[in-house]
Amino acid sequence: MKKLNLKSYLINLLAITALYVLFKVLIGQGILNRYYVGVLIFIGVNIVLATSLNIATGFLGQLALGHAGFMAIGAYTAALTSRALILQATALPNILILLISLALAGFAALLASLIIGIPSLRLRGDYLGIITLGFGEVIRIVINNLNFTGKAQGLSGIANLVNFDNIFWITVVIVLMLYTFTNSRHGRAIVSIREDEIAAEAVGIPTIFYKIVGFSISAFFGGIGGGLYAHYISYLDPNIFSFMKSIEILVIVVLGGMGSLTGSIIAAIVLTILPEALREFANYRMLAYSFLLVIMMIFRPQGLFGTKEFSFSQFLHKLRYNQILSPRKKVKEVD
Repeated sequence: MKKLNLKSYLINLLAITALYVLFKVLIGQGILNRYYVGVLIFIGVNIVLATSLNIATGFLGQLALGHAGFMAIGAYTAALTSRALILQATALPNILILLISLALAGFAALLASLIIGIPSLRLRGDYLGIITLGFGEVIRIVINNLNFTGKAQGLSGIANLVNFDNIFWITVVIVLMLYTFTNSRHGRAIVSIREDEIAAEAVGIPTIFYKIVGFSISAFFGGIGGGLYAHYISYLDPNIFSFMKSIEILVIVVLGGMGSLTGSIIAAIVLTILPEALREFANYRMLAYSFLLVIMMIFRPQGLFGTKEFSFSQFLHKLRYNQILSPRKKVKEVD
């Protein structure tokens, strides 16, 4: 089993590396210009935000409506950290400054999640959704009134440390970490809470502890997503992190499938490219965007992938298995 898992990981890693090389060739040949590279970077940011929210909403089954609040905390923490490191004229390379800033951004968001999660996750029902909704708005209003965040004018002069290379591999590492977590015994404990919290308690699973763990991990990587966003845009406007931003991230999770990291990745790609593709129809693109979402929710309410995951190694295995069986089927038909 371990050899099979190792082989699966190697095949998936080779597929990801091949995809990276393909993108680098397209960028090097000028087929993908700066605009398209920017879209790819935004896809990476949305993948991080959507997969992190999926831990709390999809796998844990808790309605969280304030993910933009954790994104804002991470964005401002990372921006202020990188600015401080650069102003000190340290000889640190840009990638190390970025990683330090992202780590602190994640921990700041995690601390905030503990402050609101510990009291609210002891309750059942939609209390968490209401509390996180209010939390997101409180964070935005507080940022609007702090001097060191630039108040309503926003925070400018942020170092542009994010490029296609580092966001590609950071996104891959984050998705791998989340996938490993969801397939561990802790991840299975979290899924059991989503399926039946009372039954999970009956078999001895500490539900409150795992609720806090799932919610905190979601916030941690949401903060990292905010840090990536800040270091690409190089300017932060508090109004970006409104309630609608949380809904946009939630829509990606619901469309891809609550409980599927692969679904979140595919939905993040689609819902990042779609508004850009419809930009020429500025008056109608949001109408078409909303219409597609309504159609999707009517005909496939479980999302694109439901709770399933896609593995390139498993895809090759099934393809090979079908090729082996197809001659046998033909022989049976002849007989």
